[in-house]
Amino acid sequence: MLRKLSHFLGLVRFSHTLFALPFALASLFWAARGWPGTRVFLLVLLCMVTCRNAAMAFNRWMDAAIDARNPRTARRHIPAGILGRGEVIAFFLVNSGVFVAAAAFLNSLAFMLAVPALVAVCFYSLTKRFTSWSHIFLGAAIGISPAGAWIAARGSLGAEAVLLSLALLAWIAGFDIIYAAQDEAFDRKAGLHSVVVRYGRAGALRISLGLHAVFIALLVLIEALFHPGAAFQVAIALAAILIAYLHLFRRSDSLDDLNQDFFLANIAISVVIFAGLTTAVFLKTL
Repeated sequence: MLRKLSHFLGLVRFSHTLFALPFALASLFWAARGWPGTRVFLLVLLCMVTCRNAAMAFNRWMDAAIDARNPRTARRHIPAGILGRGEVIAFFLVNSGVFVAAAAFLNSLAFMLAVPALVAVCFYSLTKRFTSWSHIFLGAAIGISPAGAWIAARGSLGAEAVLLSLALLAWIAGFDIIYAAQDEAFDRKAGLHSVVVRYGRAGALRISLGLHAVFIALLVLIEALFHPGAAFQVAIALAAILIAYLHLFRRSDSLDDLNQDFFLANIAISVVIFAGLTTAVFLKTL
C-alpha cells in the first residue's frame, strides 16, 4: 500500500503543490484578516491538494499515448506500466469527489464553483492540441487558487484575490514556456502546439520575460491599490531581483540548467510572496 501511495504521489508530482499553495494560503489569510480558523484552513488545504491531484491525474491519463512517444516522458507512470489507466481514473474520481465534498463544507459559493473549477483545471490538458498558448491555460488553471481561497474565507470574491490570481497566472505561464523548451523538437514532430514551437526558443524566452514583468507589475498594482504593507513591498523587490537575474544576467546556454534555475525560483518566489503578504496581514492584526 505504501509503495502504491508513493506511485500516486509521483504520478501527480506532489512536491509541485508548493508552486501555488503559498499564493492560495496568503490569499486565505488576507481574506480572513489573519487566521481563518482551523476548520477553514484544513478544508482549503484539502481542496488545494485534491483539486491538483485530480488535474494531474487527468493530465497523465489524457497524455499517456503522447508521453509514451516522447523520450523525456516515456518513464511516466502509465507509459512505463507502473500504474494502469483504470487506477489513474479511479484516483482522479476519488480526488474529484473529495474536492467537491470539501468545498461543500466551506460555503455555498465554493460548492457551486467546485465542478466548474475542476473542468477548468482539467481542460488545460487538451489545449496543446489546438493552441500555442496552452501555457496561459495552465497559468489560469493554477491561478484560480487564490480566488478560491478568498471565496472559502468570505463566501464572495474580492478584487484583491482577482489581481493575485492574475499575477500567479502570469508567473506560471512564463515558467511553463521555459519548461516547454525541453520538448520543442518532439512537439514539432508530433504536431503539438506551444509558444516555443511557434516562436522558437529565443522568441519564447522574450515572451516569458514579458509575462514575468506582468507578474511583478500586478504585484505592484496590488500594493498601490490595497497597501498590504512594507513586508509585501520587500517581497516584491526580492521577486523582481530574482526574475531579473534569471532572465537577464545568468550566463548559461544549458536548457537543463535554465529549467532547474526556474524550478527553484518558482518555489523561492512563491515562498517569498507568501512570507511577505502573510507577514503584512498579520502585522495589521496586532
